[in-house]
Amino acid sequence: MTTHHLPGLAAPVTLRIDQWGLTHIRAEGMADLFFAQGFNAARDRLWQIDLWRKRGLGLLAADFGPGYLMQDRAARLFLYRGDMAAEWAAYGDDAEAICTAFAAGINAYVDLVLAGDAPLPAEFAVLGTQPAPWAARDVVRIRTHCLTRNAGSELARAQVLALADPAVDLLRAPLNPPVDAAEWAVNAGQDLPPEALAVFELATAPVTFSADRLAAGLEEAGRWSRVDARKTVVQAPSVEGSNNWVVAGSRTASGRAIMASDPHRQHAAPSLRYMVHLSAPGIDVIGAGEPSSPGIMAGHNGHAAFSLTIFCADQEDVMVYDTDPAAPVRYRYGEGWEEMEVVSEVFAVKGHPDQRLDLRFTRHGPVVWEKPGFGAEPGRALALRTVFTEAGTAPYMASLKSMRATSWAGFKAAVETWGAPSVNLVYADVAGDYGWQAAGYVPRRNGWRGLVPVAGDGRFEWDGFITASALPRLDNPAAGFAHSANEMNLPAAAQDGPAIGHEWFEDQRAARIAAALGARDDHDLASSTALQTDTGSPFATRLIALVPDDAPGRDLLAGWDGRSDAGSAAALLYEVWLSSHLRPALLALVAPDPDLRRFLVPGNVPVVTEMLEGAHPALDARAGLDQPGARDELLRETLASAWADVTARFGADTGGWRWGDLHHGWFDHALTPLGQSFDLGPWAKGGGNTSIMLAHHEASDYRVRIGASVRMVVDVGDWDASLWINAPGQSGMQDSPHLADLAPLWAAGDYVPLAYSEAAVEAVTARTITLLPR
Repeated sequence: MTTHHLPGLAAPVTLRIDQWGLTHIRAEGMADLFFAQGFNAARDRLWQIDLWRKRGLGLLAADFGPGYLMQDRAARLFLYRGDMAAEWAAYGDDAEAICTAFAAGINAYVDLVLAGDAPLPAEFAVLGTQPAPWAARDVVRIRTHCLTRNAGSELARAQVLALADPAVDLLRAPLNPPVDAAEWAVNAGQDLPPEALAVFELATAPVTFSADRLAAGLEEAGRWSRVDARKTVVQAPSVEGSNNWVVAGSRTASGRAIMASDPHRQHAAPSLRYMVHLSAPGIDVIGAGEPSSPGIMAGHNGHAAFSLTIFCADQEDVMVYDTDPAAPVRYRYGEGWEEMEVVSEVFAVKGHPDQRLDLRFTRHGPVVWEKPGFGAEPGRALALRTVFTEAGTAPYMASLKSMRATSWAGFKAAVETWGAPSVNLVYADVAGDYGWQAAGYVPRRNGWRGLVPVAGDGRFEWDGFITASALPRLDNPAAGFAHSANEMNLPAAAQDGPAIGHEWFEDQRAARIAAALGARDDHDLASSTALQTDTGSPFATRLIALVPDDAPGRDLLAGWDGRSDAGSAAALLYEVWLSSHLRPALLALVAPDPDLRRFLVPGNVPVVTEMLEGAHPALDARAGLDQPGARDELLRETLASAWADVTARFGADTGGWRWGDLHHGWFDHALTPLGQSFDLGPWAKGGGNTSIMLAHHEASDYRVRIGASVRMVVDVGDWDASLWINAPGQSGMQDSPHLADLAPLWAAGDYVPLAYSEAAVEAVTARTITLLPR
């Protein structure tokens, strides 16, 4: 047992770390509980949360030098700068007190580290830096780690429309519901450069390290004004989605509801998510959150279980302005000119004097690109209108209210002020209520649909927000289940009003989940874990059905069930064919011009499949696939080249081919480019880019970088029967036994028990830490 005497506590707190690294915190009051949560987060993830804070607040250059100055400036453009009273109120009456206690707990651990009474994480030693103290407002002011959409897609679409017709852009991002051609008349982005959103991309990018960036002088600071100035492929639409569902007791063998959650996010070492159990009088919640925030966003509270996926609402608009060539801070608005707000900020820079840089804002938001005028010709500027600037949009913070709801009515009321990200929430409780609720601040647009950049001259203004009470929901649906997987799930009535969103995941995960949930009335935890780890893709069988019988490799694929299991030879051939051969060849036919093709890479799998099935005649004609035999020849040649590719890599004996020998689970660490061996992996991994168990890879290396690091299945009522996994492990400390202990189980599709009751927690406790008031 370890004991710490800490200022700021009112009473003793116990932290019991179980054999899988999950900490069960028990306190006698709310302030002490969240103090202990902050302390515990720092104990396991101090390097991670310290870096996140410095990135989000624009404080990197103070530690790492001029190579990070432009990223600091970009981040500060998107800090919340509004009224803090309104900000705190959105998350509940006690939100400020909770965040104050949470920050104090982090600081208590930082003090122990700086005093030499707790270990300094290895990453600080490598870089010669130290952790910094937190303030309560730091928890909520940072917005740039939030998943919002669709600014980057608006700019990319404008680029494609300047080079091709709208049908071509469907290979990049399909639209649902479809829009008619009149929508493109509002496009104001025809002459914007592809890098016009580079500042926004930099603000939302993770921190990277390299020897030359760390050694940069002030004169080189501008070199790091973009995430990667050398890249020729434009960033593809995000594939960070999720699955979740609730099954009513009427459809389970036990008569109790089941809740399942597996968010798909970027894999990293340590994991983005952190599992924790928080218990004090009036609260007893367990589940997953982010280590830098108090509370949990998915899990249960002993009465109700809840989780979320991304609801693909459009929460951003790219605004384009004409600026006064004689005074570039003035932009055209209405019949006259308005002046940008200029905020001068001071940036500490390691090894150099403080630097002062200006930030500019229009009435719509931060200015991220400018082009000066010349003579009488006006200049141009671009600002981002985003929910980031609104009170109540700190990512997931409204869960401070919703995680404590014990009724469906109370849960829906709690998420009325859920601002961001926009989410599909599912819920089930011991009283038998269950449902689905979309939540988030969705801009109310009148007269346009938010799909391309628009003029910032006053013609395209948001008219408030659509909030949860006006968004779709299902209350105890007759189907006996509710689910989501980032699909287009708007009912017809919602499609007729102001645009909510058009860019959804069309990968059929949701349809497969619904089919599985509706197929039986004896669901149990095992059926939900099997569904979460389903490696099948509906597109595999559809594409293989099109392949001519004489194509090399056709026989291997013909008897395959479409499941990309790690041990499958057919999966290896199929996935290499699709990723490295078929899609690139098809895009080359559709877009011979590399300036166009770079916006379409890697090619949307559902649209590629539909196109080869003949559902997009305009695209077929553009690619020449409307000619007799052309499609068969493309399929035959690309499968032959895939067969040769796999043979060259793994030999001619197909009995030795395994998808998992190429497709590896990896958890990248930020310091690996500096020669530190902190990456975790590889683990042979099944799944693919369109399976329910998403294991997203790129053709460049087949390294799994996006997927469900956290999976959870909750038995609503028999709480101790619930299951979870969090890969690579709970801790970020390099010498911790919980750094990567869960990764082999994760890769194999296995789970561990989610202990909740006092007896269950005591049975799995491996270590106890006691915090005492000083």
